[in-house]
Amino acid sequence: MKTISKTLNVTILCACAFVLFSCKNKPASQDAQDHGIKTEFFGLMPDGDSAFLYTMKSADNITVKITNFGGIVTGIHAPDKNGNTANIALGFGNLGQYLAGHPNFGALIGRYGNRIADAKFVLNGETYELAANNGDNTLHGGIIGFDDVLWDPKIVQTKNGKVLQLRYFSEDMEEGYPGNLDVTVLYELVGKDLEITYWATTDKATPVNLTNHSYFNLAGEGTILDHVLEMKASQYTPVDDELIPIGEIAPVEGTPFDFTEPKPIGRDIEQTKGGYDHNFVIDREGQEPEWFAKLTDPKTGRTMDVFTMEPGVQFYTGNFLDGSLKSGDFIYVKNAGLCLETQHFPDSPNQPGFPNTVLEPGDKYYTKTIYRFGIAEE
Repeated sequence: MKTISKTLNVTILCACAFVLFSCKNKPASQDAQDHGIKTEFFGLMPDGDSAFLYTMKSADNITVKITNFGGIVTGIHAPDKNGNTANIALGFGNLGQYLAGHPNFGALIGRYGNRIADAKFVLNGETYELAANNGDNTLHGGIIGFDDVLWDPKIVQTKNGKVLQLRYFSEDMEEGYPGNLDVTVLYELVGKDLEITYWATTDKATPVNLTNHSYFNLAGEGTILDHVLEMKASQYTPVDDELIPIGEIAPVEGTPFDFTEPKPIGRDIEQTKGGYDHNFVIDREGQEPEWFAKLTDPKTGRTMDVFTMEPGVQFYTGNFLDGSLKSGDFIYVKNAGLCLETQHFPDSPNQPGFPNTVLEPGDKYYTKTIYRFGIAEE
């Protein structure tokens, strides 16, 4: 498994397992009391490197837990209308379950989020072959994407206080992508907002499409079919049977994909082929992060508003969850969670009519998405 832990490796020979777990590969920010971000040992990687868990809590009683393995958001705890707090993000409480395999719960996705048709693309006259890990296509960066590596963690100061910075260096031709890509992601918990900011630079032209793959269930149990969703998206990109966009940008009006007015997710889901797993085109007005979606759970009153700089969002209703995974008493059955993965469009490297995703040397990739948790007004 690829890691960047060379910058973290301070391997200390300890006399007992407790000391080994607390000392091995200790990052500079490992002091659990530093900066108001709690830091804990999360588990050992197969190669012996250590993964850590970082816990942030705001004055608004929002708690977010993140591990530097895959940049995974392992949990988001938020209060309901009665003040009762529950975990509203699908995930696990230990590293072992993530290493055993999971459907990208809470993970950072790269080098290219979503699908690229036939696992290849042409750039500057050269054909690049990628790993086919989703039928004949590549999905979420390949066999070992950014969700499967150990990121370099650091706690840094911003105008919002101390926040978690994760960094990963993706080498030239990793998973078939050209260029050395230097990626930095910042997780900030500001009041009710979880802000995720992405930066990247490259020394060779390469497609880049970074996102977070958190699954949300605002009830903390059951399915999301009775959640109410509204999206400022009057168009979407239809797909073929392999969920590859056919190149068309179509109106949602008169289709099951119309969420321009709030409606329960389950209302029209049977009219789709197995559920929602589609890219929606956000009706943008500017370049800065702007609101495009509101999710509400009528039972608990919890809400989640989403803001982004991206042109699209993959709305996915957990169609491939099958009950084989669980955390505590919560069994992850079909539709147990949903994703709102802010992104550029799937298969853009092969779709000249879609927004460009190629990052050039000398340019900087920069984007931000904000998840705001709240309570519905009665």
